[in-house]
Amino acid sequence: MMKIKKLGILALLVLFSTPALAQLTLPQLVSDGMVLQRNEEVKIWGWSDSGKKVKVTFLDSVYTTTASGSGEWAVHLSPMEAGGPYEMQIVSDTEKTIEDIMIGEVWIASGQSNMELPMQRVAPLYKEEIATADYPHIRHFEVPQRYNFDHPEKDLPTGEWIPTTPESVHQRSAVAHFYAKHLHEKYEVPIGIINSSLGGSPIESWVSEEALKSFPEYYEEALRFRDDELIKQIEKADQQRISEWYRSSTEKDAGHKGARPWYANSTDVSDWNTMDVPGYWADTETDSINGVMWFRKEIEIPESMAGKPARLEMGRIVDADSTFVNGVFVGNTTYQYPPRWYDISGNVLREGKNNITVRVVNERGPGGFFYDKPYEITTETDTVDLKGEWKYKVGAEMEPLESQTFIRWKPLGLYNAMVAPLVDYHIKGAIWYQGESNVDRPEEYQELFPAMIEDWRESWKQGDFPFLYVQLANYMKPSEQPSDSDWARLREAQLQTLEVPRTGMAVAIDIGEWNDIHPLNKKEVGDRLALAARGIAYNEDIVYSGPIYQSMKIEGDSIRLSFDHTGSGLKALGDNKLHHFAIAGNDQEFKWAQAKIDGDDVVVWNDEIENPLHVRYAWADNPEKANLYNSEGLPASPFRTDDW
Repeated sequence: MMKIKKLGILALLVLFSTPALAQLTLPQLVSDGMVLQRNEEVKIWGWSDSGKKVKVTFLDSVYTTTASGSGEWAVHLSPMEAGGPYEMQIVSDTEKTIEDIMIGEVWIASGQSNMELPMQRVAPLYKEEIATADYPHIRHFEVPQRYNFDHPEKDLPTGEWIPTTPESVHQRSAVAHFYAKHLHEKYEVPIGIINSSLGGSPIESWVSEEALKSFPEYYEEALRFRDDELIKQIEKADQQRISEWYRSSTEKDAGHKGARPWYANSTDVSDWNTMDVPGYWADTETDSINGVMWFRKEIEIPESMAGKPARLEMGRIVDADSTFVNGVFVGNTTYQYPPRWYDISGNVLREGKNNITVRVVNERGPGGFFYDKPYEITTETDTVDLKGEWKYKVGAEMEPLESQTFIRWKPLGLYNAMVAPLVDYHIKGAIWYQGESNVDRPEEYQELFPAMIEDWRESWKQGDFPFLYVQLANYMKPSEQPSDSDWARLREAQLQTLEVPRTGMAVAIDIGEWNDIHPLNKKEVGDRLALAARGIAYNEDIVYSGPIYQSMKIEGDSIRLSFDHTGSGLKALGDNKLHHFAIAGNDQEFKWAQAKIDGDDVVVWNDEIENPLHVRYAWADNPEKANLYNSEGLPASPFRTDDW
């Protein structure tokens, strides 16, 4: 009897968890508020009982079909003009009504953190933009961040179409928001963004099983992670190791021992060392230790700020922090990338002496405070600068914590869970911002990226739909001399991907930040992608790209470079003198070069090199001062003429 009961329960579970055996069910994307692609046949699909008739009524047209033996059904709507809102009725064994449907343009937005980054993370640059973001006909659908190594999923577990409002825009991708806004204002049609992105994800996690077979190492790794027990073992071991490290660091932390923690107002810091903030304690007598470090600064607050609500900005900190003002906890951040923006309530600041205490937990590598970030307390009328000398003391010294195993980034997993459920939804095209996680493998990216684009186009079965992407922004400290660079080589792989039909690239080497892999200027990125869309997807006769290197010709002791996308002319932005060109001869030693614009060409030379062979432009992690543009204000892509 017990066995029979268990089998009965199992059968019920199977019955109610399988769309094909249930009553009328629709995918998450086919729901209230959805945006359908205009001027194309659009698929509407779902599941019902096997053999059931299904009737879809939309815009005075009726479409009928019958559910297959597995319960799947689909109809294809005739091409429609932009407009809305409309309703759709779907009738089978039950009836569903989908409301507030718009017809317009639908775009996939995908990639890693710079695509995922929401408007709230870039809020200081766009306060007015956020406050006025009332665009009911721009809708965003956030794909749940999940992985699956076993099979491509047919549907998403959750999700909804959300109109853009000052309240909702905070959680929307900043790049996708500005992209959608640009197109919406240009074409005056509804825009739907399906955001399927995940911070830190390498490109191989977005590729299907079939496409991965051309990359045996990644294919084998994907198959390895089909073992659920292996995943459980890795996750358990990671959790135990990380939990033990944090438990031990807290237990050892002298700043939390005794009756008076070090964030208390009465803490005596007379024997603490001093260090300049921003900075890293590896540059002090403490050296590169990991663990817990406490920082404290005494500041003077004027009467005008006392008792007022305030904003504390503590730049960026490696890795985690807990921050206190006058002994009152004001906020914490658990990893290094987000900016530290903490609100101070009105009863905390007082006239005269105040103190700020920051407990920093550093897992590995140099710990400290990023340079060239704001460190200050502000009210509506005043600002107190917090940079300069701080007191610090070691709370607990620990061995470096080994990084966790990010299973969600393994090959195939994101494709199966975050791409496969989307491929029946008709789109106009895709925008993509990714590559940072593949910087150490640029030659491989040169093969993976075109393969992924082809893979997605095959999955959607819409032909060569437009695929637009962002070339990596400038990042890290500028180099004083010409040198090689993995960031430059990854950008080169992205540049070469323009050989794939109907692709476009937004160059971003002028809008990054040397000390932040997540630069704040996302409006320019979205606008440059939208320009590419206008030229490639919508066939406008416009200049949508910066200059792209085409060919070279050696002319005695100089080299002449020719470009495409020169627009109404080449331009040296700023001081009218070209920067960041390097030239080399037989010795393959690149030296900074002089360069001048000659019509639609650039002529490059160095008086010390009599027989030049090759040129590089903006070939660096951070090609600061690179300033070749066209007159339309779009920057030239980095390039090289050599293959060394």
